[in-house]
Amino acid sequence: MEDLKEYLEARAAEVDAELDRLLPTKRQRPATLHEAMRYSLFAGGKRLRPVLCLAAAEACGGETEPALPPACAVELMHTYSLVHDDLPCMDDDDLRRGRPTCHKVYGEGMAVLTGDALLTEAFLVLSETAPTPRYPAAAFVAELAVTGGSTRLIGGQVLDLEGEGKDLTKAQLVKIHEAKTAALLTSSIRLGAMTANATPAKLEALTTFGHSLGLAFQVIDDILDVTQSTEKLGKTAGKDEAVAKATYPAILGLDKARKEAHRLTDKAMTALKPFGKRAAHLRQIAEYLLEREY
Repeated sequence: MEDLKEYLEARAAEVDAELDRLLPTKRQRPATLHEAMRYSLFAGGKRLRPVLCLAAAEACGGETEPALPPACAVELMHTYSLVHDDLPCMDDDDLRRGRPTCHKVYGEGMAVLTGDALLTEAFLVLSETAPTPRYPAAAFVAELAVTGGSTRLIGGQVLDLEGEGKDLTKAQLVKIHEAKTAALLTSSIRLGAMTANATPAKLEALTTFGHSLGLAFQVIDDILDVTQSTEKLGKTAGKDEAVAKATYPAILGLDKARKEAHRLTDKAMTALKPFGKRAAHLRQIAEYLLEREY
């Protein structure tokens, strides 16, 4: 996995440099807001979603440079969702990526506005995406807007909040995470493929890959929440159990949850067969994410 480590670091550095260029500086008024945006955005994440966006472009025979705007846009949307998820009225968490969450540093009101600003900035950044013969500018906007809207990301958070303290079925849990984790991860991959003018067949295959990988990612996240320490996770361990939130280990048990993660990863890998060697990095990322549980 040494090759993958170098790839992830190089691509994350590209995304960070572009985000740094695109975002207002800390000194630009209102300074507190821009400082909070940068505090949340540059908190040390692995940039998984933007890297997947770039890797999907490569898998479809494209270059990474045209995929940088949507890659940055999905990271902005992802960060906004974390800032809002951490609020006391949502998941109420004090730690994110090993340091105090946005509202703990800047206050709840500023955290709400920070999330709003990051989300709005995502679409400004996305507007720099060059259209392709199959995908006009509107297609890129619609892709991210649907993903971030009431039927996906926000709707999933609603289902998550309404499910706290209830005995959910596996099917109900899957619905939550299809709308949250899997939706944004899938959209990241689709946007990258679209910048490479992917054929409908390739876009469909990558959609299947992203959906399965996104669910596997969430299963493993749930496992780690009950098996790892706060220090290792960079966020409060055992938080889901403390608020009686439905998780894969809670519903299936740890052993079956691990089998589910493997099943979903296998399904994701199968979807990549039409891409051959061009999807090497996507395959490595899927393997890397599965190995997090060990």
